[in-house]
Amino acid sequence: MSSAAEDSKDSKGSEDSYAPDRLRLLQDTGQEGAARRAALARLTDDWLAGLFERATGRTGSGVALVAVGGYGRGELSPRSDLDLLLLHDGKAGARTVAELADRLWYPVWDLGLALDHSVRTPAEARKAARDDLKVQLGLLDARHLAGDPELTGALRGTALADWREQAPKRLPELREISRERAARQGELQYLLEPDLKEAKGGLRDATALRAVAASWLADAPREGLEAARTRLLDVRDALHLTTGRTTDRLSLQDQDQVAQALGVLDADVLLRQVYESARTISYASDVTWREVGRVLRSRSVRPVLRGLLRGRTAGGGPGRGERSPLAEGVVELDGEAVLARTARPDRDPVLPLRAAAAAALAGLPLSLHAVRRLRTGAAIRPLPVPWPAEAREQLVTLLGAGAQTVPVWEALEAEGIVTWLLPDWERVRCRPQRNAVHRWTVDRHLIETAVRAAALTRRVHRPDLLLIAALLHDIGKGWPGDHSVSGETIARDMATRIGFDARDVTVIATLVRHHLLLIETATRRDLADPATIDAVAETVGSTGTLELLHALTEADALATGPAAWSAWRGSLVADLVKRVTARLAGEAAPEGRPADEPTAEQERLAVEAWRTGGPALTLRTRAEGRGEVDERLRTDPPAGPAAGPGAAADPEPEPVGVELLMAVPDQPGVLPVAAGVLAMHRLTVRAADLRSVDPVGEGPVLLLSWRVAAEYGSLPQAVRLRADLVRALDGSLDVPARLAEREQAYARRSRGMQAPPPRVTVAPGTSELATVIEVRAQDAQGLLHRIGRALESVRVTVRSAHVSTLGANAVDAFYVTDEKGEPLADEVAVEVARTVEHALK
Repeated sequence: MSSAAEDSKDSKGSEDSYAPDRLRLLQDTGQEGAARRAALARLTDDWLAGLFERATGRTGSGVALVAVGGYGRGELSPRSDLDLLLLHDGKAGARTVAELADRLWYPVWDLGLALDHSVRTPAEARKAARDDLKVQLGLLDARHLAGDPELTGALRGTALADWREQAPKRLPELREISRERAARQGELQYLLEPDLKEAKGGLRDATALRAVAASWLADAPREGLEAARTRLLDVRDALHLTTGRTTDRLSLQDQDQVAQALGVLDADVLLRQVYESARTISYASDVTWREVGRVLRSRSVRPVLRGLLRGRTAGGGPGRGERSPLAEGVVELDGEAVLARTARPDRDPVLPLRAAAAAALAGLPLSLHAVRRLRTGAAIRPLPVPWPAEAREQLVTLLGAGAQTVPVWEALEAEGIVTWLLPDWERVRCRPQRNAVHRWTVDRHLIETAVRAAALTRRVHRPDLLLIAALLHDIGKGWPGDHSVSGETIARDMATRIGFDARDVTVIATLVRHHLLLIETATRRDLADPATIDAVAETVGSTGTLELLHALTEADALATGPAAWSAWRGSLVADLVKRVTARLAGEAAPEGRPADEPTAEQERLAVEAWRTGGPALTLRTRAEGRGEVDERLRTDPPAGPAAGPGAAADPEPEPVGVELLMAVPDQPGVLPVAAGVLAMHRLTVRAADLRSVDPVGEGPVLLLSWRVAAEYGSLPQAVRLRADLVRALDGSLDVPARLAEREQAYARRSRGMQAPPPRVTVAPGTSELATVIEVRAQDAQGLLHRIGRALESVRVTVRSAHVSTLGANAVDAFYVTDEKGEPLADEVAVEVARTVEHALK
């Protein structure tokens, strides 16, 4: 047995005490949070010190055990690494030092604890710090555990001195690492499954702020920062204890347990607290790094050059110390918007909005000092209600500044000024959205929508109403019930508070109430049905409101995420708006191809399908940088074993949008069969449209237009798709059986995943020509196939289908009639909806 193993065995008595004491501490509900982390660190300190004394014979001369990093700060989470440095003066032989290290490390490993360790002399530690920024940051928190305290003290002194000397060179490196990490991990305050440590605004950024403070070049805003860091540490502790794993990612399946462990109401409240903490750290980081940049720029200009360049900066703007007016009471100073010396926030209640608007228009950040003075002034003299005209105009100006609005708004948010101005904002601040389509929290989504709307203000007659509606369209998400309904009431109150007159308030409220009307109608309803157009026209009431709603719809979708908007969706909405505009103006149907009239390509396919008596299909892909590519599928079958021209897939570039057109002679079961074949080939249906045409007056042909994406890998070859479609239609290919096998395999892989149950309803009054059955369900392979089979089983005819997929959610509308081509009786329609819902469950 090795000497290290023997010493590990000799120290078993101490280990036997440490392990149960550690377990009792972690299970003690009376000691949590920072107190438990400190107690765990002390307990571990004592144990390691005992190991060290037994290994060195209680002398410890010329050698020291040092805690670094998080452990050095005296903070130990339940599953944290032990960051240890064995420091020696180099006088002992390498073998002796190695044996001592083994006597320390083996007991740690025997207990299954994670260990990050190193063995160095002071000179080696300094060299490692120069070569590796992570080592240098860890040494800033070096703490003596056992052995020679003078050795540790000297290392601490030299590490701090080296850091302060090298900070002008190392801080830009640290800043770049932080930026790369943020780009890779995202912003913690907006993620549904955030990494508490690595994401922007997480624990790594909090540690970086400590390093900046240690450099003496700049310091972070202290208010709320330590509380935010402590909250993230508490959440990580609970995550470690509930999962039993070393993880920093707050996964969806763990959030309820973590919330319960922390005594928080639910996972949404937990996420909101995490987001608020991350926002505090993120804002402090932005402010601090701006200050670091200013200090370093100042140091980089020699005194002589400062005199030569006085009044100018590298960017051509005002020089350091020179003020340039931006607005009344607001000036630019050293790259920031600050308050003028004569500004009196306590006497000028519009100043917060004026300063914010001026900063956004100039593309400048609001200085921390200015924002805090504005907050103090707002507390002394708030805006009167309703707001004066200048305040309303400044808010519109701020929202209309585009992307430059975001950092200015975040500065106001960080100091509570937004909630002071608009109290109802508190309900949506940092509120998570548990929807994969949404990329932002509710409040950030509202600002992003205003940013998108700012680019569309030239399209509307009242840009101010558009921008305010964009800011308020989801304000109801902070209240129970339908957010559009509750949002209408809140928007009325807020618009009145802002100072709009009664007519404008009504328009804003209407936009908020119906902000989803156009996108839902365009993608889920038959635009050729007069009842659809009449319903939208009656709801919006005027062409002016319709114009605003069109712009708001686009801005909202663009701000939601890439899955919510596309050229196809935009064209559908534009077509709907064109038709409703004509209806409101009392004009005939707009010129151009009606929605129900086939294109030339569709007519060609329909004629081919009628002529051959079989399916005809074609595919168009939109490839990055190449526009439309029509090479992957040919409608004709190959003459021999080899595929026809273009059958092989062109591997580059990767398609970003795929449109598949099918024409099939009308017969029972076309929709479920076609959907099943696509599912067999692992094609995910993003959107679909079905209609019937009679190309030569000899009988109907079904046209199916699909928007699809390959689940993985490349798109299938045309000949295989067509061959399988032919076999499925004549019954020689058992599509349901093939899909059932795949569903069973998928069910095994996704065990534990839970989705809301499907909901199938009858949409009343949406069409005079058919009954609309609306399906909302979790998107999955074969979903459309199952829906189609259920509809076929109850002997209804599908006149048209409108399929829309957003993230993991499918919202499909089917226009169905009875065998006589009439809308279904009410009781029959309800039974059809029940049948489809049962089939999906």
